Amino acid sequence: MRHLNTDANIACPDDFYADLLRVHEGKTKAESDALNARLILILSNHIGDAEVLKEALALAADP
Repeated sequence: MRHLNTDANIACPDDFYADLLRVHEGKTKAESDALNARLILILSNHIGDAEVLKEALALAADP
């Protein structure tokens, strides 16, 4: 069974964060929420491991 990787794993995290903010520019709250939902589903599909996704949900639900 795989486990969720919570270690830093993005080569340029500041660049990714800037890109993430940029795709939200000019969007309404509803449009940003929909974009986030689509992104979550796309990345969840890429991960594809139900146990890893359950770990991610649990981690996100209990900050």
